[in-house]
Amino acid sequence: MNKDILWVEKYRPQTIQDCILPNTIKDSLQEFVDKNHVPNLLLSGGAGIGKTTSAVALCKETNSDYIIINGSEESGIDLLRSKLDQYCSSVSMTGGRKVVIIDEADYLNPSSTQPAMRGFIERFSSNCSFIFTCNFKNRIIDPIHSRCAVVDYKIAKKDSPTIASSFFKRICTILEEEGVKYNQQVLVELVNKYFPDFRRCLNELQRYSVSGEIDSGILANISDKSIEELMDLLKDKKFNDMRKWVAENLDNDSTKIFKKLYEALNTKVQENSIPQVIITLADYQYKAAFVADQELNMAACLTEIMADASFK
Repeated sequence: MNKDILWVEKYRPQTIQDCILPNTIKDSLQEFVDKNHVPNLLLSGGAGIGKTTSAVALCKETNSDYIIINGSEESGIDLLRSKLDQYCSSVSMTGGRKVVIIDEADYLNPSSTQPAMRGFIERFSSNCSFIFTCNFKNRIIDPIHSRCAVVDYKIAKKDSPTIASSFFKRICTILEEEGVKYNQQVLVELVNKYFPDFRRCLNELQRYSVSGEIDSGILANISDKSIEELMDLLKDKKFNDMRKWVAENLDNDSTKIFKKLYEALNTKVQENSIPQVIITLADYQYKAAFVADQELNMAACLTEIMADASFK
């Protein structure tokens, strides 16, 4: 088993039909394949559901050159302008249209970078198509909405058992290919725990597979290692990565996250900062019982700690 290759990349579907998605979404995307044309698209839905995977598959099946730009990591206007000018101005190696995939586009600044993207869409319309992926389409400005066909990656309740079953079969095949033993009931519980975030599920399986077997230990709540990763993000002021961590870990009880953070203070935070961090944790843990948006509450708590605490 090659531990250097991420399974989400190694086993990424290469065609639309191989993607695990509701038939309504696959049928819509397959139409573009059949017409051999990629229009401007806005793919909206939860993390790990298959937006980027299907965007890449669409490009491959239409023989389109493509580039992926991560909106949370490359959100500066100057960097985007430089990359897009260089890529979009050149001729396609295949002779067809070129495609720019802007991943996590809802991280782009709606007051500066997103309006600039609208200009890029218009400027390169004769040569390039743009595919934007996002978790929250209401964070994408209207001028981009109006220039794209919107595909909502929603899984209806009636489709959930079929989709979950398909993913269960897929991960069984992957584990067998990798020579990893597994307990079927544990896999069922794991899929249900993270559904429909298939990327998170596969990443957890790969991380845990180093022992050579998938057992009930993988279902344990948030690990000390994960909290260490979070504390490092706070120390390094990696705000966007922190937001991603929150989005990926809120399936855990927020009270347990607050407790784990509290337990990590002595090893990660300077002694003079610990009292204030404890007060901050207690304040936001109390608010967690009342707020409507747990993700926003947790992100606000961690942002405050990131800004005010001194780390070791």
